[in-house]
Amino acid sequence: MKSAAAKSPVKMQAPLHIAGAAEGALARPAAGSILLRPERPAVGVVVPPDRSLPGLARRWLRLNMQAIRATLLGALAIGLFILAWHVVTVNRMDLYVRFLNVPSPEQVLESARTAFSTGTFFDHIVISCRRIFLGFALAALVAVPMGLLMGRYALIKEFVFPVCEVLRPIPAIAWVPMSIMLWPTNEQSIVFITFLGAFFPVLLNTLHGMANVDEVLVRAARCLGASERATFLEVYFPAVLPQIFTGLTVGMGVAWVSLIAAEMISGQFGIGYFTWEAYSLVQYPDIALGMITIGVLGLASSFLIRLVGRAVTPWSRAK
Repeated sequence: MKSAAAKSPVKMQAPLHIAGAAEGALARPAAGSILLRPERPAVGVVVPPDRSLPGLARRWLRLNMQAIRATLLGALAIGLFILAWHVVTVNRMDLYVRFLNVPSPEQVLESARTAFSTGTFFDHIVISCRRIFLGFALAALVAVPMGLLMGRYALIKEFVFPVCEVLRPIPAIAWVPMSIMLWPTNEQSIVFITFLGAFFPVLLNTLHGMANVDEVLVRAARCLGASERATFLEVYFPAVLPQIFTGLTVGMGVAWVSLIAAEMISGQFGIGYFTWEAYSLVQYPDIALGMITIGVLGLASSFLIRLVGRAVTPWSRAK
């Protein structure tokens, strides 16, 4: 008589293997067995970071290599520019663009020493910076909320946007006579022109950022029960912040252009007035000094805005 196991048509399967069982917790499973719990890999030895001064210096260099390279390349470019400026002005070259009366870097440096020694030039810088701060701050306080509202509500955009598009192409110089008639003092008219220069770039960038907000995020907030105010503050505003700071950076540059134009025409103080007065008195080194000062102040103010933008919006940093 044959056994019951021989008569059964069902073939025996390979036995299950329980990882970590007493009989083979550290052994590999046999061929054909089923692994219910994979074995944990061996934990490597954690090497503590090097806290010595050379180790910290190497880590800092590794993390900031890109910024250091950009700084060195920028310094090299500025050095080459100054060298080319020295060569063409000292030799009085006429390469279709005439450098016969252009002051050399040495002459501009001597003019800067004289200007800063008297203190009057420093007063011009302070007055221009004050005007920039007032005009730019007013533009940001008005343009950012208006752009957010125009981007959120179509009715407001349809009502306000055509007026903004008509006024936006008008240059700052064209606004000088009108601003003199509108405002009682020259100081207020110059701040108004500076305001106009910064207003439109900030408004358009904010509006463009609102148009690019992901609707999936808005619908998700609605599904989770967020109110209109919460959606606006928690979804729209953080998503638009990078575009807002881009508009602020562009607006700062346009604000400086508008300010200098207004100071040259109707101002009695400021860097623009100083530069135009130097031209009227045929003081060429002072002209170059005023232009360089405008460039440095514009660069510093734009860099400050970008620095604040990177601190406020860390999620938008380039990888």
